[in-house]
Amino acid sequence: KKDIFGKLDKIAKPGAILASNTSYLSIDEIAAATSRPGDVVGMHFFSPANIMKLLEVVRGAKTDKDVLATVMDLAKKIKKVAVVAGVCYGFIGNRMLIPRQMEAMKLLHEGATPMQVDKVHVEFGMPMGPFQMSDLAGVDIGWHRDPTRIENIRDALAAENRWGQKTKAGFYDYDDKRNPSPSPRVAEIIEEFRTKTGTPQHEVTDEEIMERTFYTMVNEGAKILEEGMAQRASDIDVVWIYGYGWPPYRGGPMFWADQVGLKTIVAGLEKHGFEISKLLREKAESGGKFNG
Repeated sequence: KKDIFGKLDKIAKPGAILASNTSYLSIDEIAAATSRPGDVVGMHFFSPANIMKLLEVVRGAKTDKDVLATVMDLAKKIKKVAVVAGVCYGFIGNRMLIPRQMEAMKLLHEGATPMQVDKVHVEFGMPMGPFQMSDLAGVDIGWHRDPTRIENIRDALAAENRWGQKTKAGFYDYDDKRNPSPSPRVAEIIEEFRTKTGTPQHEVTDEEIMERTFYTMVNEGAKILEEGMAQRASDIDVVWIYGYGWPPYRGGPMFWADQVGLKTIVAGLEKHGFEISKLLREKAESGGKFNG
């Protein structure tokens, strides 16, 4: 990216906006590879870009105000819903996705099944659960491509060409119409890792899945607000409704957390030993809300 933007810097006319779609690389580092960091901005479209309404507009440390205004205006013209995000790993949406996916995987080690975790998410109103999403996107995305290096469950699946719907096998088995069914092989792989890691087993409840996959998203959202990476809680809600299929009738993760009660969210996170956002704790203790 730095090499490409360095080349664009030399050939693009003065005042041209240089935008990157990346969601995990630093816009500031990319901008530093040019002589015009003020013209560099992030425009993170969501896949498939012709359908998904969300556009995360990433403001770098040196992005000029007129560049930001132009990109926000462009978003309206191409009928996208734009939200301004700061420069951090994963921006707003993907950053909140990370703790959710991590906890979903830990739950497999501790006794849950992929279908059990996904079922809680679908019943909540999400279009799909963490493992269904992984199969749709591709289990092999970001994989190191060494089938002899198996360090986790995902590595084991990828090494056996269980790359998701595209190979008819991922966390689930798929028929010709892409209908999923529980996989005996995946159950074996999960059990092998439970034994190998010596992870204590317990009966995983739907409540625990909610607390460890949904409450952690709220906690990360609070950290994003705390750090000034999002301007307001409602922006986070817009990101998740338009970019990730959060059920609109629940109002987005931060609005939903207000309805559940921030004291309840904090208590659920404390139960599982999570480091709680200072902002979330303060609002819970004062009886405040993220929206309003």
